[in-house]
Amino acid sequence: MVKFGTGDIAEAMRLGKEAAAFVSQHFITPIKLEFEKVYCPYLLMNKKRYAGLYWTNPNKYDKMDCKGIETVRRDSCPIVQDIVQKTLDNILIRGDPDAAIDYCKGMISDLLQNRVDLSLLVITKGLNKRIEDKDGKKEGGGYGNKQAHVELAAKMRQRDEASAPNVGDRVSYVMLKALKGSKGFEKSEDPLYVLQNNLPIDYQWYLDNQIKQPLLRLFEPILNNPELTLFSGEHTRNIYVPPKGASTTGLFKFTKV
Repeated sequence: MVKFGTGDIAEAMRLGKEAAAFVSQHFITPIKLEFEKVYCPYLLMNKKRYAGLYWTNPNKYDKMDCKGIETVRRDSCPIVQDIVQKTLDNILIRGDPDAAIDYCKGMISDLLQNRVDLSLLVITKGLNKRIEDKDGKKEGGGYGNKQAHVELAAKMRQRDEASAPNVGDRVSYVMLKALKGSKGFEKSEDPLYVLQNNLPIDYQWYLDNQIKQPLLRLFEPILNNPELTLFSGEHTRNIYVPPKGASTTGLFKFTKV
């Protein structure tokens, strides 16, 4: 990629073709460098992680092209993909970073105030290796470190082996609020089981582990201090929900409904 320093799409295309022809003169035939496309505007976060409007015609852009970010990755929950996509729409298509900031603050507030649908918080990962059965035995190669989707699959197998996910399936899960010191893999749970048992979701976990870094990467080229702007202030207040198991610890065990 070459930055020619012009804001005119047609001029950038002309320079791109001219540069390709010039460089090709120094290659051995039939090796040839070809002009492909123009990105404008272009948001480069780091190597192989960027987004921009893709132009092959100077009159209208073809599409928004994204590489290595959460709009095209399968390991993020839908709320992350939605926030990143709409933020890019505001920044790249509308050219309005302030609208992008306001939108992100609104979504953070909705998340922490429990105003988002559970389906937007579901994370899905493939079960690629064998898991322990209810007798503690492993078949084939197991995972080295405990992972949320693997531990949940083992838990679901203990509940009902017939309906539990198998190797090759994708395991869907959400993260529950748990007691202080709980490991990440201990907080994963089947979304249907969560709905049936009205279990509390750990919204702060989603903000810290799913949403925060993607937004910081997007806004670092735009804001001086994106973390202070996006993740502090009135919109970050949340509703306290007692974690799972809290009712049986401390003073809670003396309470009566």
